[in-house]
Amino acid sequence: MSVAIITGGGSGIGKSVAAALAKAGYSVVLAGRRQEALDTVCESIEANGGMALAVQADVTREEDVERLFDRAVKAFGRLDLLFNNAGTFGPAALLEDVSPDDWRAVVDVNLTGAFLCTQAAFRTMKDQNPQGGRIINNGSISAYTPRPNSAPYTATKHAITGLTKSTSLDGRKYDIACGQIDIGNASTNMTEGMKKGVPQADGSLQMEPTMDVENVAQAVVYMAGLPLDANVLSMTVMTTKMPFVGRG
Repeated sequence: MSVAIITGGGSGIGKSVAAALAKAGYSVVLAGRRQEALDTVCESIEANGGMALAVQADVTREEDVERLFDRAVKAFGRLDLLFNNAGTFGPAALLEDVSPDDWRAVVDVNLTGAFLCTQAAFRTMKDQNPQGGRIINNGSISAYTPRPNSAPYTATKHAITGLTKSTSLDGRKYDIACGQIDIGNASTNMTEGMKKGVPQADGSLQMEPTMDVENVAQAVVYMAGLPLDANVLSMTVMTTKMPFVGRG
């Protein structure tokens, strides 16, 4: 049985991906800051015949990340997949008004957290037998086109693309594959505001369509299920009618 770690696994995309991976036969390890939310997801997975473990962990803390990976290997013997999903938007603010603390908070979760987990995955995957595994990073359409007043978030998502490519290159010698999924308006608690209207590049406020988060979950299952000699380096999954392709 394959084993997956999903960060930010207590809600939204992480929750849906964990359920889909469990249904596909993975033992899943859910990481996040809220133990109660993680336990609820695990109970649901186990009620449907899956195997799940909840580990309270803050991905910005090295000791938490080390403990997360140690517990996963002790529970299930190895690691085949890491889904770097934990992330935060941070407050929407004019670029000149973003505080250093707000900047650091977004960078710590979105970028440093993904890096620390990637490091831990490398150490685990290169030493196990059989060697190797896969890492999937949750990017964003903001990795290509920013929204207004989103400098910290957009900067981290551009950086995730660089981390994905470096990980893909540096992982070759260990049979570690790495890809990135960029998502546009999956329906979760974090995108509820889309229904009320969000700022556009032309200064207007417009409602944006959302899609079932299950579409994202199935895309991740596909990426994860490829043999290690094949890789989806980047995939964009988005609502068909969102204002992304075209003039702002």
